[in-house]
Amino acid sequence: MRESGYWADNYQRNRLSVEDAIGKINSGQRIFIGSSCGEPQYLVKGLADASRMFTDLEIVRMFSGESTSLSRIAEKSKSQNLNIRSFYLGSANTKSFKGDLRFITPINLSDVHKLIKSRLLPIQVALIQVSPPDDFGWMSLGISVDVTASAAEAADLVIAQVNQKMPRVLGRSSIHVNDIDFFVEHDETLIEIGTYPDVESAGMIARYVSRLVDDGSTMQMSLGATSAANIQALLEKNDLGIHTQYVTNTIMKLMAMGVVTNKVKGFNDGKIICSNAIGNQDLYDLLDYNSAVEFHPSHYVNDPRQIARNNKMVAMNLGREIDLTGQVTADALPFNNFAGVTGIQDFFRGASMSNEGKSILMLTSTREGGKQSRIVPILKNAAVVVPRSEVQYVVTEFGSVNLFGRSIQERATALISISHPDFRDWLFDEAKQLGLLGPERTLREEIRSIYPLGLEESRIIEGKKITLRPVKLTDERAIQEHYYGLDKIDVVSRFFHEKTSFVSKQIERTFIIDYHNDLTLVVVEGPQGFEKILAVGEYYLNPETKLAEIAFSVNKEWQGKGLSSIIIKKLAEAAKNVGIKGLTAYTSKENKRMVRLFNTLDYEVKNKFEKDMIYLEARFDKKPPVS
Repeated sequence: MRESGYWADNYQRNRLSVEDAIGKINSGQRIFIGSSCGEPQYLVKGLADASRMFTDLEIVRMFSGESTSLSRIAEKSKSQNLNIRSFYLGSANTKSFKGDLRFITPINLSDVHKLIKSRLLPIQVALIQVSPPDDFGWMSLGISVDVTASAAEAADLVIAQVNQKMPRVLGRSSIHVNDIDFFVEHDETLIEIGTYPDVESAGMIARYVSRLVDDGSTMQMSLGATSAANIQALLEKNDLGIHTQYVTNTIMKLMAMGVVTNKVKGFNDGKIICSNAIGNQDLYDLLDYNSAVEFHPSHYVNDPRQIARNNKMVAMNLGREIDLTGQVTADALPFNNFAGVTGIQDFFRGASMSNEGKSILMLTSTREGGKQSRIVPILKNAAVVVPRSEVQYVVTEFGSVNLFGRSIQERATALISISHPDFRDWLFDEAKQLGLLGPERTLREEIRSIYPLGLEESRIIEGKKITLRPVKLTDERAIQEHYYGLDKIDVVSRFFHEKTSFVSKQIERTFIIDYHNDLTLVVVEGPQGFEKILAVGEYYLNPETKLAEIAFSVNKEWQGKGLSSIIIKKLAEAAKNVGIKGLTAYTSKENKRMVRLFNTLDYEVKNKFEKDMIYLEARFDKKPPVS
């Protein structure tokens, strides 16, 4: 039973040295240690120094880098003095953590509270860190609320390190003096984590991510995902909100820049919601009494039902590997080794339940200096952290794909298309051997082509947002549906004869291209992965003349709205940039639209009649005559 009476008297009476406080612990007890950068370092060092006095202590903590290595003590004593139980949902394959694999308890962060509160896992002692008490005896758990709040509430004995450098944060972060048994006063700098290293490909990944984030979205960003590249990518966004496990220096920068306003979250408006802070002293100082940031326990922040209440919830997380079926592994990394339990499952599930929500998995296409692909045929000897059914958007530096609702063959094709070009042949062959791709699928040189993101652009036409972009391998079915939906006259205009079949082999030149000598642009409407193709424009290079022949098709309901004009100008720009000398087209004499279309170009257009056809040519080195 906790103390009653005047809190100040209780505080004075229960102040102890670290040695005396640790002496209150008995052998065989289970001890929780405050998490991440809020770890009570002085108490942990005191416990380590006295570890030989105990037998069979079990240390319960979030998986972390350990300011004092209790894991090494456990190894040295063969767990007779200390045994470790680390909550973590990850594959722990990195060298720095592989030796601690046996200590890991896989669990979703949102479930840790239930495990502790129910006393299925009884906590006898909690070592926590708090701010000094205010005038009413309330102390703050500061930057480590997450599961620390649950452990402090459930523990039989609570020992608190009182540190004046611990900020007082707002939200549900308070604990009263009368709910703590013993106090050890010791001021020390909180654990700091430096800037996350930006890999070379981070900028391209961030550009693809930016296209998936709408104004007014509520963001969750995992550690490592909040990089300088993502700051740049999100600078053009408006009224973003934050509901995340960890608040970082990067998130606070976005707030200072006015990108994060939290105005339209639809839930906890005006507030950043988090359960932990990881960064440097500047961040911790900024959080002190900051009314714009609220800290809550993890069973609230990571509850998918609470996450889903935010508008346009976007969960951004890093992956280590993904296989061609969509299974994901995720590791603690050297630069975010205080990550503790990953909330990736909680936030992916919450985002999927949110109105217009999205989950985004980010990973570089290769590792080990480019020697190994992070996209693999099938996961082997690796912990699946995210099942294939929970994965939506996947982004590498070579593109983004949406796996939601996709078949295994569609997933394999999509993921191969955003893998590193050096590994696409291997992935294709392995996928066929595993039966992930049909036997009719063939490999062409163009599969190694790199998607030209710079050709993408969005416009508003008659109140609808449409996107002009290069075609992707994943557009095969959508292109077939586009062609099947054309009127007979439009089919003849596009293919020069009546055509009722558009099987993959017949039209593959439209979607298996090199983006250089052959280019297809599509105008699409709708969410990525489920877009409807409104128009298709293509050019194919004649290597002898260095001129590219073009062809068009536009859905009937979108004809006369300028789509062909937009496409031909973009095709001309792209062709000229790669050294093509001009554009040509063959069409019927009755096709006045194509003639008018060519005449919209800023180049001289030549007409040549051949029987019932007309040949059009526009060379990029010839400007139209001045009238």
